[in-house]
Amino acid sequence: MAIQVLVADDEAMMRAGVLAILASDDGIEVVGEAADGRQAVELARAHRPDVVLLDIRMPVLDGLAAANELATVAPASRVIMLTTFGQDDYIAQALRGGAAGFLLKASDPRELITAVHAVAAGAAFLSPAVAHRVIRNYRDADVSATDARQRVAVLTDRERDVLGLVGAGHSNAEIARTLYIVEGTVKAHVSSILDKLGARNRVQAAILAYEAGLT
Repeated sequence: MAIQVLVADDEAMMRAGVLAILASDDGIEVVGEAADGRQAVELARAHRPDVVLLDIRMPVLDGLAAANELATVAPASRVIMLTTFGQDDYIAQALRGGAAGFLLKASDPRELITAVHAVAAGAAFLSPAVAHRVIRNYRDADVSATDARQRVAVLTDRERDVLGLVGAGHSNAEIARTLYIVEGTVKAHVSSILDKLGARNRVQAAILAYEAGLT
């Protein structure tokens, strides 16, 4: 079954470009397009897409605020922020809001396809430039490798195995195949990991895995 995607961007030409890229993949189906954040929320409520691509700067309701509302009205829809702007505060707000992916519009079009598939499969995806900033900021926050190892010490051996694979960017299905367990068990482990680590999403957990040397 094709991955259902909703695209929200206030620039018609940019929307058309994103739609054209997505249309090149037979495994992706666009179920709606929105010109502002409010329309994106309403369309997501109606269509329940697997993935929502949100521009950050949009009229009526910006992408960051829309992502927060989507967490309530369409919690199963996973959000990828797609923006021209890569400022650190935008990245931080998006990840705090639960976004599963963050792409710059200057990224290679193939990254968009990869991101949609990864996020739909339960993984997280950051553009390389964004990932670099996230890790740099995390280090600047004085969270050392020792601190990270102490935090992950509360995990069981199996949870550390799962966290290491999350940190490597694997989806739940890929983790299940690697560890010879069912996907439902992986989801339960990930939920427990986030709770124990106090991480808001897989991206934050992945950074901890990197710092703790699990990746």
